[in-house]
Order: sequence, then structure tokens, then C-alpha cells
Amino acid sequence: MIRFSILLLSFAFISCKTNTVTPTYESSTDYGKNITAEQLKKHLYIIASDSLEGRMTGSLGHEKALDYIEKHYKDLGITGGMPDGSYLQTVPSSFFKRGEDFPSSYNLLGFIKGSEFPNEVIVISAHSDHIGKRDDGQIYNGADDNGSGTVGVMEIARAFKNARDNGETPKRSILFLHVTGEEIGLYGSDYYTQNPLYPLENTICNLNIDMIGRVDPDKINNPEYIYLIGSDKISTELHMISEKANAKYTQLELDYTYNDDNDPNRFYYRSDHYNFAKNGIPVIFYFNGVHEDYHDIGDTADKIDYDLLAKRSQLVFYTAWEIANSEERLSVD
Repeated sequence: MIRFSILLLSFAFISCKTNTVTPTYESSTDYGKNITAEQLKKHLYIIASDSLEGRMTGSLGHEKALDYIEKHYKDLGITGGMPDGSYLQTVPSSFFKRGEDFPSSYNLLGFIKGSEFPNEVIVISAHSDHIGKRDDGQIYNGADDNGSGTVGVMEIARAFKNARDNGETPKRSILFLHVTGEEIGLYGSDYYTQNPLYPLENTICNLNIDMIGRVDPDKINNPEYIYLIGSDKISTELHMISEKANAKYTQLELDYTYNDDNDPNRFYYRSDHYNFAKNGIPVIFYFNGVHEDYHDIGDTADKIDYDLLAKRSQLVFYTAWEIANSEERLSVD
């Protein structure tokens, strides 16, 4: 997640075979359970490894991470979200307006076409970049920030792919969006919303994941929680769907502390969902809160609670599943 100080500075596609079997809400249970701690851990030990050197925007390590994510989608048989079916949307170096030289970088998009309302798109996002290395060469691995969100989106995609392969393609399309440049100013999501591959007026909502693998020190005695930010700000119905999905499937404590308009941390403005929200698109930001290793070299894969990461990722899946398969489009207040 971007530091508050940084914010103060400053259709066509390759079709995949779809089915028109009507999904039932109950059938999501088995697909959600396919989001496992074991798979998440396997991915995260690669995404947050020293070999990726902290995944600074546009760096070789960041590109290695994108290569790994792209291979995951190809192996699953999930097509890319670009018009030609490829996976990478170039964010040109000229877009990074920070007085520093950053090379061009990439948003990565995977796409599952909806069976009944394919032009209506749900965006599930996470930023793939982190903050690189210290001057002394020590690596900011970024396991929680935001390796956890990255691998969560990857495995949510697997769950939707399993549904599709079982004849239960979601009614609405799903865009799995791994954005770049979040840590230096929310640039990847800003670029996408200024240059959308799918019209913003047909973008139903954005479910954004940024740090869901650790426990806030204030929650040490009650780790089965997640902070939700923004769920009721644009669509009351989205908030209600989220609450229903959690009550039925994951039973986490949904904590809205940072959803307060007067939150001094201003977390609502500090991750990629905000670039969707400012365009009137309903959002939920999933967040575990900060901890002692936030933006430090201690944010490593061995400190992640993988069972909790799986349950939080499942909540995002179940929420997206309900929105995708509703008979009516999500309403905006």
C-alpha cells in the first residue's frame, strides 16, 4: 500500500468457450474452498523471494514477477484481457510524474468472459509492485505488501476458472487486474481508468486487495478479521452483498474502523480502488492494517498467516461470485 506521504506529493478479445448453465449461489462453496493456504504459500514464496529484489516498479525483478503471474494465467487457460488476448497493458515511463526516472511498466490482465452479461465487468485487483531495495542492498520483499493481494487474485482466478470448467461460467465477466506503480503514486490503476480496456460505465465494481496476509497488532487476540473500506460509499447494495457472503461462508469479523470519513490515516485514498471510486464505480478495499514490518525488510513470506490469507481471499471470491451471478446489475446509490 502506498505511503500517505507519497499521496501528499504530488473490445475485442480472444474468446474462450463459455457455458450458459445457470450458476447457483450454493455451488460457489466448493469453488471457494479451492483457494488453499498451500497454493497461496507456493506462489508467495516466489513473488516475495530475494530473486525478485523487491519488485520496484519497472525493475527486472518486477518483470520477473509479472512473467510468473502471466504463466499462471496461461497454465489455467485464462486468456489475457488485452484486445488481442495478450496480458500486458504498457504504462509508459512518461506517465510516472514524480521527478524521477522510471522505466515503462505493465499492468497485467486476465479475463473470463461472462455467459449472460459479458459486457458487464467486475474488476478484482491487486498491485504487483513493491519498493525494491535499501541503499545497503537489503531487500524489501513485500510479502504482505502486496504479495498477499497478488497471490490472492491469482487463486481467486483459479476458483472462477474451475467454475467455468464445471459448466458454471459466471454471468458477468471477471477482469483480474494486477496493477503497477501503486507504491509510487497509484499510477497503474490511474492509467487503467484513464485508458480502460472495458468501458468504465460497464464496470460493475472493483474489489481491491492490498495487504491481507498479516495481523494488526491491535487484533492479536482476534485475528479472524479483515478491515473493509469503501463498501458502502457508492453502493449500499455492495455492502449488503459483502455482509451476506461473509455471514454465509467465512464468518470473519468485518471491521469498518478505517471506513470512517474522518479516519486520519485516509486509507480510502491510498490504494488502487480509489481510482475506480473517483469515477463513480463501487469499491471494496480489503486490508489487514499496518504492522511493524510495513515497508520494512521484515515483510517476508515466513511471517504470513496462510490459513487467514486463504479465508480472506475466499471472502473476495464469494462476494464477486454473488455480484457476478445476480439477475440484476449492482445498483449505485
